[in-house]
Amino acid sequence: MIEQALSNLGLSDFHPGNSTGKQWFNSGKEFDSFSPVSGKKIGKTQFATTEEYEHIMTTAEDAFVHFRKIPAPKRGEMVRQLGDALRKKKEDLGVLVSYEMGKSLQEGLGEVQEMIDICDFAVGLSRQLHGFTMHSERPQHRMYEQYHPIGIVGIISAFNFPVAVWSWNTALAWICGNVTIWKPSEKTPFCAIACQKIAADVFAANGLPEGISSLINGAAEVGKWIAEDFRVPLVSATGSTPMGRSVAQSVAARLGKSLLELGGNNAIIITPSANLKTTILGSVFGAVGTAGQRCTSTRRLIVHEYVYEEVKKALKQAYNQLKIGDPLDASNHMGPLIDKTAVNQYLSALEQVEEQGGEWVIRGAQLEGKKYESGCYVSPSIAEIDANAAIVQTETFAPLLYLIKYEGSLENAIEIQNNVRQGLSSAIMTQHIKESEQFLSHWGSDCGIANVNIGTSGAEIGGAFGGEKETGGGRESGSDAWKVYMRRQTNTINFSDELPLAQGINFDL
Repeated sequence: MIEQALSNLGLSDFHPGNSTGKQWFNSGKEFDSFSPVSGKKIGKTQFATTEEYEHIMTTAEDAFVHFRKIPAPKRGEMVRQLGDALRKKKEDLGVLVSYEMGKSLQEGLGEVQEMIDICDFAVGLSRQLHGFTMHSERPQHRMYEQYHPIGIVGIISAFNFPVAVWSWNTALAWICGNVTIWKPSEKTPFCAIACQKIAADVFAANGLPEGISSLINGAAEVGKWIAEDFRVPLVSATGSTPMGRSVAQSVAARLGKSLLELGGNNAIIITPSANLKTTILGSVFGAVGTAGQRCTSTRRLIVHEYVYEEVKKALKQAYNQLKIGDPLDASNHMGPLIDKTAVNQYLSALEQVEEQGGEWVIRGAQLEGKKYESGCYVSPSIAEIDANAAIVQTETFAPLLYLIKYEGSLENAIEIQNNVRQGLSSAIMTQHIKESEQFLSHWGSDCGIANVNIGTSGAEIGGAFGGEKETGGGRESGSDAWKVYMRRQTNTINFSDELPLAQGINFDL
């Protein structure tokens, strides 16, 4: 399956990893991509050199001068064609995402569908990049606001969504008239190369110049180049909080803009009235989907004492039914972690749970045997633990779920939920409208995403995606997230024969 997908995507043989479109560069340090599914090498590519980086930046600057002059609906047509190209490549790209990252095939295909969906959204949006008209205090004057493209948008993405996050940024950046430079995770380079090839074909078919879509593979050093480069007015970075903090400091030092999508420590509050069938389904998928490697993964269940034991029993039964193995096999629920480093971090977290007084409902472990020979497979864990334990306050990027009991009113549960440094996704399970409204009020959940009777994991592209506190405050995808990719301008037009000054100032000459 993977061999055929690589062939269909044009990736069967060695492929350079850095590109301005049709032009590819291969003078940098070589590195291999290995699949966590099998441990086998997918292929060989290269990191970018400083010379390649400079060439790519110069090409992008030149492309922006041309691309920004194309009317937004025409730019939208390019994005529409990209969506159609992704539809044709959906099966193959979904397989590659699953094999190189390790998520289930269903999730891999779903991620490509997100790319298609954001293209559809952006096409419509390309005709709605509106401003506002305001009344001037001066007679025969008109005031309005409009939005203009900002230039080069730098995209730094993480391994867990190796293609979707790129599309969230590029689809909006392109319809806004910008060009993009993408530094993907070095753990999933071939997913990025495949996307770059698909996009390059679309732009070339329309006679557009190189540099509208560029790809720069490399380690953290390349991300630093982008963050410190004054030619990149906006850097969109997805990843860990420490990474985001570093990017934010570098970008702020040159007074640039950053869009940050960082860590999550997401909770579901389970009230006495919760529908336990949907609650368990949402909790299990949220905790073990993508092997717990989503920023929106469910990390904490905050359960009322009246239903605590019932929820614990149902969770244990559900976990005992989980199938772990090759994610390309649709019968499996959970695939591997991204690499052996992630496995070691997970095992270390389990030890910390025990040291900090946690009690196991289910204790996970590293899995052994021929079907797990990559060394990246683990079984998931559930631990009863105090909400204030140090390990609970941090994000473990693995299938580790904390079970926390609350007593009394919903205010107590909300206080527990909000008492972490991250603020991405949250949910409440309740049949009472008073509880749901309280959870969604300004004194309720402090997260960027707050759901009622669905889990924390996943989001529709029509809504703005992002979180508060150490999650970074960024917003991507739907709603009015497009505005961050543009510069805002206020315009005043005087159509009189006089020059009245603001605030009634008299300045005779």
